[in-house]
Amino acid sequence: MTDNIAFIGGGNMARSLIGGLLAQGRNPASIHVAEPVPLLREALQHDFGVHVHADGAQAVTAAGIWVLATKPQVLRPVCEALCGQAQAAQPLVISIAAGITATQITRWLGGAIKVVRTMPNTPALLGAGVTGLFADARVSAEERQFADRLLAAAGKTVWLDDEAQMDAVTAVSGSGPAYVFLLAEAMIDAGVQEGLPADAARALALQTVLGAARMLTEAQADAAELRRRVTSPNGTTQAAIETFEAGGLRSLVASAIHAARVRGAELAAAND
Repeated sequence: MTDNIAFIGGGNMARSLIGGLLAQGRNPASIHVAEPVPLLREALQHDFGVHVHADGAQAVTAAGIWVLATKPQVLRPVCEALCGQAQAAQPLVISIAAGITATQITRWLGGAIKVVRTMPNTPALLGAGVTGLFADARVSAEERQFADRLLAAAGKTVWLDDEAQMDAVTAVSGSGPAYVFLLAEAMIDAGVQEGLPADAARALALQTVLGAARMLTEAQADAAELRRRVTSPNGTTQAAIETFEAGGLRSLVASAIHAARVRGAELAAAND
């Protein structure tokens, strides 16, 4: 496996990972990025000092690691165009394309290719994300470690033994930030309805979400215990929690995540 890395796609997630690699001490001269949009290519070269190319065939030349960072709906033709080079180079392929299976990528690249499938989420852009990863049987322990270091630059990593669980990862964490944004949006709107100025409602809701998230990640207690600690008997919090429970919040969340998981599987089938 040569030391050069080729990114196929130079969007926000690729930029986040490139920045993380450089922060780990990687030489920018070892990174090549294929990006069809001229302005994005110029920004990548200016911001990171990496090599930039207009197409994937140029970027992957002499690269032992390929990071597939295109939109899922265009990944098949991108891979098929690189099939000959993949078969010749036998690279480690790391995909961050949502809903596309390792089996699909392997087939599109001509078969018998080492693939690590990953599902990061948008807080990765701040280094605060979480990524689910699955490696097929061809990937070595050393290659798994490299994939882990790459995605760890964007936040925490969680490895899965069964690729079928990746659709659930997408449903829980890949789409998950939008659920939190929706909750914050609803809290802000409710605060305004209760008489708060809009800027005050926003500041209160957002800092509450941030503080609660820190407590969840830093406290030595699970979510249920933290909730119990702040729910005084017959108090204001209990009144709100009982309203949530009576409204079926838990079953609604379960249904939403199930719908997202099913949709993920449908998208994979649609792109096959």
